[in-house]
Amino acid sequence: MNEGRTWKGKVIFHVDMNSFYASVEKVYNPSLKHQPVAIAGNPKERRGIVVTASYEARARGVKTTMPVWEAREKCPDLIILPPDFEKYRAMSRQIFELLRSYSPLVEPVSIDEGYVDMTSYFPAQEIGQVAKGMQQKLLEQLGLPASIGIAPNKFLAKMASDMKKPLGITILRKRELPEKLWPLPVEEMHGVGKKSAQQLRRLGIHTIGDLATHSSTFLELRFGKKGRLWSERANGMDYRKVDPESVHEVKSVGNSTTLPYDVEDKEELKKVLKQLSEKVAKRLKEKEVCTDNIQLTIRYNDRRTITRSETLPDALMDARDIYNQAVSLFEQYWNEKGVRLLGVTALDVIPLSDASKQLDLFTYERENKEMKINKTISKLVDKYGDDIIRRGTIDER
Repeated sequence: MNEGRTWKGKVIFHVDMNSFYASVEKVYNPSLKHQPVAIAGNPKERRGIVVTASYEARARGVKTTMPVWEAREKCPDLIILPPDFEKYRAMSRQIFELLRSYSPLVEPVSIDEGYVDMTSYFPAQEIGQVAKGMQQKLLEQLGLPASIGIAPNKFLAKMASDMKKPLGITILRKRELPEKLWPLPVEEMHGVGKKSAQQLRRLGIHTIGDLATHSSTFLELRFGKKGRLWSERANGMDYRKVDPESVHEVKSVGNSTTLPYDVEDKEELKKVLKQLSEKVAKRLKEKEVCTDNIQLTIRYNDRRTITRSETLPDALMDARDIYNQAVSLFEQYWNEKGVRLLGVTALDVIPLSDASKQLDLFTYERENKEMKINKTISKLVDKYGDDIIRRGTIDER
């Protein structure tokens, strides 16, 4: 590598584990090495969904979110295993401990990827060799393959790590964008989803280069803040720091309201809980987090205040589920006296990027469908107001 003498600015690594769940299973069961392996919910049933597949399986046509029955048709000797999240979380902790031996500036993004700011810890002339050593340590000490992207900021490092898998090391400098980044289809840009890519293509924006050269003012007018952000990212601009504490920044999301008078009517109080639950759900979506712990706050007319919470088996972010849990707590702990304040809070929130990898895979299809419905409703509410649409499943009786 010739990254040495000409490197300027920050040196950011994006470390992305390759086929993480399948790789962990191979560490625990060496007989699986070189075998096509997939992790799926309900592996014995045709309706299960593949969540990740080893590269041997991918070479045979097996893909993430593919139904089990189709994966078996593509690869008859596919070994399908149920997920073991405790095992994966334990290995994840070891990964980040190893990364912190290189720099204290490590920002976990999800269970199997994170950023490392290497700027102050190794000379630029050695950074390629450092990446090789890091990759080798992950492989030798933990048995896990990883791809590493190296760039002057987080966005470019993330894009670089996706360019060569498995076991890739890719350096991406700003001056190389026209050659390495801009020819890529716009949907391959981190932060641009499939629907956004379709909208951009209708505007004649087919590649990341098209996005980089398009009017940033037009993009912002058309798509809002994310349009401006796309323009900046496509031109290699990203001012975010690698922040080890960012994963802990949002710990809870809540809403409360003081009632204009003492309320003793149960149905009226439940309507307030419904409104609070919808606000909490909206904020969870905006912050791209979810929760498995709902807290209810009740303040009575004598100023006495109680808080009660309950941890749930599954993470949630949907208004119906939050409401149902809040009502359950309310019915358990309300003493039927006049209420002056109600509050609903989502505690111990976690990023959706983590939660999506920890979903109960037996309900993956339902969760995926519900998330699409919820996003549609959220967009309608944002555009037309809170009263435009109602979910009939929140009990208002």
